[in-house]
Amino acid sequence: MAFEELKSDLSDSQEAAKEFIDSSVEYYKLRTFKFLMRAVIALTVVLFLGTIGLLALLFLSFAASIVIGSHLENYTYGFLIVGSFYIALGILGYAFRKKLDSRVLKNFSKFYFEDH
Repeated sequence: MAFEELKSDLSDSQEAAKEFIDSSVEYYKLRTFKFLMRAVIALTVVLFLGTIGLLALLFLSFAASIVIGSHLENYTYGFLIVGSFYIALGILGYAFRKKLDSRVLKNFSKFYFEDH
């Protein structure tokens, strides 16, 4: 009798463990899906807004170059000044890349480990 009871308890334990593993697998599938969808949506928004922003920056840069060039009476100087501004901005970005990396990593880890 005790052997049958032990066998039944063992069978129930195995069934409970199997259900736990199955529900854990489903939970992690859902969590992964949620994370991937949020990442895809964020990437889509960033690409869309980035494209619009770059187009606006391109036209504003041309306009600034023409205005500066007309004031200096040489359009080449206007384009050189705007180009130099972007080169200086790139050098500053490169110099402060470590701070930028740490901020991106910090924000991304909040995004990833956030439980909703």
